[in-house]
Amino acid sequence: MRKRSLAEDGMPQQEGGNFNLPAKIHRFSLDRRDFLKVAGVGTFGAALAACGPRPTPAGPHGSGRAQLVYQDWRTDWFPELAQRMLGQFEQANPNIQVFYSPDPENLVPQMDADFQAGTAPDVMAGCCDWFAIWAQQGNLLDLRPFVEADLEQSILDDWDPAQYASMFTPDGMQFALPKYHGALGLYYNKDLFDRFGVTYPNGQWTHQDYLLAMQKMTHDLDGDGTIDQWGSMLDVAWERIQVHVNSWGGNFVDPTDPTRSLMAKPEALAAMQWIHDRIWKDRIMASFLDVQNMETRQAFLQGQLAMVEDGSWALKDILENAPFRLGVTSLPAGPVRKVTLATTDGFGIFAGTRHPEAAWELLKFLVSRDYGRAMAQAHLLQPARESLVDEWSEIIRAEYPTKAAELDIESFAEGHRQGYSVTAEIFANMEVARELTEEAWQQIFTLGQLPVDEMVRVSARIELAQPR
Repeated sequence: MRKRSLAEDGMPQQEGGNFNLPAKIHRFSLDRRDFLKVAGVGTFGAALAACGPRPTPAGPHGSGRAQLVYQDWRTDWFPELAQRMLGQFEQANPNIQVFYSPDPENLVPQMDADFQAGTAPDVMAGCCDWFAIWAQQGNLLDLRPFVEADLEQSILDDWDPAQYASMFTPDGMQFALPKYHGALGLYYNKDLFDRFGVTYPNGQWTHQDYLLAMQKMTHDLDGDGTIDQWGSMLDVAWERIQVHVNSWGGNFVDPTDPTRSLMAKPEALAAMQWIHDRIWKDRIMASFLDVQNMETRQAFLQGQLAMVEDGSWALKDILENAPFRLGVTSLPAGPVRKVTLATTDGFGIFAGTRHPEAAWELLKFLVSRDYGRAMAQAHLLQPARESLVDEWSEIIRAEYPTKAAELDIESFAEGHRQGYSVTAEIFANMEVARELTEEAWQQIFTLGQLPVDEMVRVSARIELAQPR
């Protein structure tokens, strides 16, 4: 089975596959276990995880300075940004010292072990189903008392309601606040569209317009009887397929009951059938076999795809490397509604932290306009705050004055601004649900060896695996 990259879950892709940290950032970057040894923190124990907010205790060696570990991305560009911004935070909060720790490469299994051992970082970034699972397992602090006491309504209103709502468990516990806002869009190669005389995609497109354009943009360029340019492509991944299901009016998960699967409902099956038919019936949407298991973004950059469904998190990489004139617009509307993905990247606090008040001060800084602006400047990440979107657009146009001059950057923010964003739907037992669907989708979409109706059986198995 093809493994999902971190970029497919909303995390900016590691550049060149290099995970090494720059030498100049070692001053505050420290392995979590080394920090815990130096600080004398040790293992917290299960009882500590249930403690509520309390005054910040003295730091190690009797000092009055709270020491926190903050864990976040290890991608090449991020650590230096984090160190610089943490310096600003410490200047404003001299009673708090923060040690930045990069995500372990085996993030999910390592964090599971750290939670069990009580050695998890005080403040951490997360996303996707595994972030919600950490909350369901009781590993993250409930932020509601802090939010209610300390954040103005204007700040809450600045976030995408769908993204913000995704950071609550079904029973109402709030485990995170938004980090950045990644949204899906439709990138397209203007040079190819001009070459074949096809009208550019636009925000009024439906899936029927999308289908017609894919038909016109799929070609056997060298005449050898084999297609070598496809109309489009998408990642065979949970959120990427879910947005199509949502646009057909369906769901993966019952919105009122996270133990009930709706994957076998007509709307969900129809949307997945549409994708399957474009790949295996019409041969106008590339499969990973067609592009030799190349990442979708790379296939697009190499000219094998006229269009590609990808996120705003890919914008810098595509602008930097596209050897053609680039266009982007919102995803085509489905038969029932128009949707796009809002990623669920956020910041949370370890339930067992010794310094909940200090951790909250750090988390407030991480979700501030300054931190969001810094991520936009460093890697063109779409801000979680709507009030920064115009500034984000200006940053992009200033960095790429030619390539981005006519680019509809603001289309990525339409879902936020117009209220049609959706987020990943999460089952109560998500681990089994994702495993079963990925196995089925490998056979259905990537290999073309099973019909879409296989999802009826998968849906039933998912329900059987849910807690009762």
